[in-house]
Amino acid sequence: MIPHKLIPFARTPSCVSWRAFAAFVMWFAALPAAAQAQAPPPQGPRELVLTAGKSLIVNSAAVIERVAVGFGDFVEARAVGPREVLLDGKAPGETSLIIWQEGGNKLFFDVSVRPNTTAIRTKLDTLHRRLEDQLPGQDIKATMDNDFVFLTGTAKDLTSVDRATAIAGTVGKVVNLLYVDVPPIDTQILLKVQFATVDRTASTQLGLNLISLGAANTIGSATTGQFPAPSVGLPTAAAPPTLTLSNALNFFLFRKDINLGATIQALQTKGLFEILAEPNVLAINNKQASFLAGGEFPYPILQGGGVAGIGAVTIAFREFGVRLNFLPLVTPRGTIRLDVAPEVSALDFTNGLTFQGVQIPGLTSRRVQTEIELESGQSFAIGGLLDRTLTETLQKVPLLSSVPLLGKLFQSKSLSKETTELLVIVTPEIVRPIPEGQPRPALEFPGPLMPPNAVPKTPGMSVTGAVPVTPPNPAIPLEKLLESLKTQNEMKLQKTDTSVSGNSMGGASAPGQNPPK
Repeated sequence: MIPHKLIPFARTPSCVSWRAFAAFVMWFAALPAAAQAQAPPPQGPRELVLTAGKSLIVNSAAVIERVAVGFGDFVEARAVGPREVLLDGKAPGETSLIIWQEGGNKLFFDVSVRPNTTAIRTKLDTLHRRLEDQLPGQDIKATMDNDFVFLTGTAKDLTSVDRATAIAGTVGKVVNLLYVDVPPIDTQILLKVQFATVDRTASTQLGLNLISLGAANTIGSATTGQFPAPSVGLPTAAAPPTLTLSNALNFFLFRKDINLGATIQALQTKGLFEILAEPNVLAINNKQASFLAGGEFPYPILQGGGVAGIGAVTIAFREFGVRLNFLPLVTPRGTIRLDVAPEVSALDFTNGLTFQGVQIPGLTSRRVQTEIELESGQSFAIGGLLDRTLTETLQKVPLLSSVPLLGKLFQSKSLSKETTELLVIVTPEIVRPIPEGQPRPALEFPGPLMPPNAVPKTPGMSVTGAVPVTPPNPAIPLEKLLESLKTQNEMKLQKTDTSVSGNSMGGASAPGQNPPK
């Protein structure tokens, strides 16, 4: 709009009209551009679509004075000519582009940068080839979104899950959405163990005691003191000498005519003592199992913090007997690796102690701990654990025992030999449960047992119906499987803690206090 009134040409003379027209032209030319014509209203932003890693040229009808990008991490803009702008896609995302043209006009653009599917397809093809090579035949798929790799499908086991996650981690950040096949029943291992303890004892005893009731007008006895001798009573006016035998030993000789007697100890003993245990222990692969045939004995433990500085006494229990701890593991070679620790212990009152009138026995223990590898059905033996003891006692009467020949009558000798040997034979076998419907092993009894009492029994499947032997779902989420395994481990730890607390009977060992060995 021109801010003035036009003079009508018809009402003015011609000379005045031309003069007025020329003045109007000069005046209009002197007006600013904003007064000559109003700038067009700005238009809405236009949309530009760009692929990451590629470029786009934006043309302008007027000369470009300035260019601005909202977020430079997605798009980079640069002027390559007076009327051209080059856009480079850097990363997927959205931003804005503003171009200022000469004369004050502005152009607005919404720029969308799409992911470069070519690079993603190349990564996914490489990833799928690696998964197929390392995990053949498994339904494992991978998709990508930005820098994240999503794993879907079903894996065979946890090892396959770990391997697929490691392979996908080379491409981007892994989001694990895999399912896992329900694992089969673990391998079960039967360990047959034979314990044999053999104690051999041989002893020899030889001694002589002389008794005189008046021989050579002498009443008395001669002894080495090792074996008890008869006691001689002195004669009185009313009675002759008396002889009292507390132990006649093996031989008792007496010459009444000369009132001379003798007691002789001449013994040779041989003993054989055997202990045999044959425990059969069943364990799941890579799970520890134990066996104990024996018992527990109590022993006191002094606790601190009692009244007036006197500690309280609590009772703890210690196990003894035939014990076996083992940990089986089936190797990839099909063999069985065993960490086995057999032990045989017995109460020893000779090396015990007495506490407040209570006798506390010690323990004699023989144990072995080893790690071996066998095939199913093979055996190994641990032998040669010998304990040999030789005890010899010689007692004699001074001077008299040194007389040639006759000196043997005034000597006594006791010789004892003991030999103890422990033998352990271990045989691991991979076993399976007895199938349904197959006869169970029968127990042989020397005589018929009493008839069973009428007690309630759990009915079989003929009453309750068939029990499903297949899992309800062939595959479960990885998180659910890991949670079930964690629950099993927690139950195992709780069972271990309960057994330990039960053995202590409420009493804990004080620092520095050890159970008797």
